[in-house]
Amino acid sequence: MPDTQSVLVISAHSADFVWRAGGAIALSAQRGASVHVLCLSFGERGESQGLWAKEGMTLQGVKDARRAEATEAAGLLGASIDFLDLGDYPLRVDEAAQDRIVGVMRERLPDVLLTHVANDPYNRDHNLAHETTLLTRMVAQAHGHDPGATPLGAAQVLQFEPHQPEVCGFVPELLLDITPVFELKSKAMQCMGGGQGHLVDYYTQLGTRRGVQARRNGAPKGVTQAEAFQRTFPTVGDQLW
Repeated sequence: MPDTQSVLVISAHSADFVWRAGGAIALSAQRGASVHVLCLSFGERGESQGLWAKEGMTLQGVKDARRAEATEAAGLLGASIDFLDLGDYPLRVDEAAQDRIVGVMRERLPDVLLTHVANDPYNRDHNLAHETTLLTRMVAQAHGHDPGATPLGAAQVLQFEPHQPEVCGFVPELLLDITPVFELKSKAMQCMGGGQGHLVDYYTQLGTRRGVQARRNGAPKGVTQAEAFQRTFPTVGDQLW
């Protein structure tokens, strides 16, 4: 059983975790947590526009480039990473992949799972990543599943902010101050520039806007960058504040 806090990120495509949760990953790692990223796909078909624009590019060439980019980005953020290579547009998660994810959950016993929102009408791969997270979490908790392994506890599932939050029904419940690690997130985003360089400015600006909102909700004046998350399950406490 892990003796440190553990975070598991389930990312539909190989860049999603960087744009949407890079700050949370870096912050957790700096505070001593073990952070692992599972990329269900490389995003090789639908999310690698810049790479496909290069003359002579092949599917395997895009996969190789995306693997290299994401591995470098994860390293900068302080996370380990693995790739399931399940394909994208559409993503398909079979029983073997589900079993593998359950195994990772049982091995790492995360306190927190980070993944996509439940309903993204623009990208159904994200929906499947969310559903896969909940399904494998449920199986990993079952005492009768592989009784020799330690079952997963009540890990919270935090949904990170989608590209079109209003259309996805995303309601921020946590504005996480990532100001101390934003330089790391910025460097990690630059790693993904080969395939989706146009998103670097977008997510930098989004972090700034969320930082403003954090200050309006009581954060110190020094908070300039934040990431937004929505909880899937209730939090538990013994007081109101």
